[in-house]
Amino acid sequence: MMVEDKELEEIKKRKLIEMMQKLEKSRQLSQRVETLSKPVDVGDEDFGDFVGRFRFVVVDFWASWCPPCMVIAPIIEKLAKQYAGKIVFAKVNVDQNPKTASMYGITAIPTLIFFKDGEVFDVVVGALPENELKQAVEKLLEEGQKEP
Repeated sequence: MMVEDKELEEIKKRKLIEMMQKLEKSRQLSQRVETLSKPVDVGDEDFGDFVGRFRFVVVDFWASWCPPCMVIAPIIEKLAKQYAGKIVFAKVNVDQNPKTASMYGITAIPTLIFFKDGEVFDVVVGALPENELKQAVEKLLEEGQKEP
């Protein structure tokens, strides 16, 4: 009987941690674009809602074992701060979210997908230098300014 109680307590603990993580993620996702100054972790279950919620979104598809992903991570952080209030940045771990990665045909990482009004606007594959990534971000914003 003691073993079952311990197992039940472990299950309860895990479920509580999962619920707290989901609550925190929900809190992050409900923030307005003006308050998002760093990339938000997004997964299979909330990707479509997240991308559809904001006018401009840049999604970094990455994995923890990928050295080029680690090279651009600080650049993505910097761009998220620089463009806070204009563009929302998100990160999708391809190992933990294979459905979303597959849906967008991610075969190489890092891959950045630029969304405008929920639709794919541009795709950048590889660890490009900061100035090139910034140019792609600027191109997205310029496209948004062309419309009435």
